[in-house]
Amino acid sequence: MTETILGRRAVLIGGAAVAGVGVLAACSTSDGGSGSQATPLPGGGLVALSDVPVGGAVSAKTADGAEIVVAQPTAGEVVAFSAVCTHQGCIVAPDGAELACPCHGSRFEAVTGAVVDGPASEPLPAVQVRVDGDRVVEA
Repeated sequence: MTETILGRRAVLIGGAAVAGVGVLAACSTSDGGSGSQATPLPGGGLVALSDVPVGGAVSAKTADGAEIVVAQPTAGEVVAFSAVCTHQGCIVAPDGAELACPCHGSRFEAVTGAVVDGPASEPLPAVQVRVDGDRVVEA
């Protein structure tokens, strides 16, 4: 009887450990399983302006490797935000006119970084960018 109880306990503990690893893996995803990831531009720049949909956004990385999203509210106007969800630090991904957090379901407006739906309660922090010719660069 003791061996059976210990065996069940070991299986339950092992299963919980595997589930925990799965949760950590989900929190570390860079694009949330959806959305668009920008290809780094040769010679600098975050993304080609033509790759950023008007009214939407794409994922990108800064020169120092920070995860961001770059949006184009109107043709030729660009804004960017940290892609780190203000709820618990998962990486948000573009989803149409919104940014979606794959971990807990928070949603943000792509062109303002404002919270659309929680549990996040703070907007995404702005990142300074500008248009330089046909590409978006850090300001």
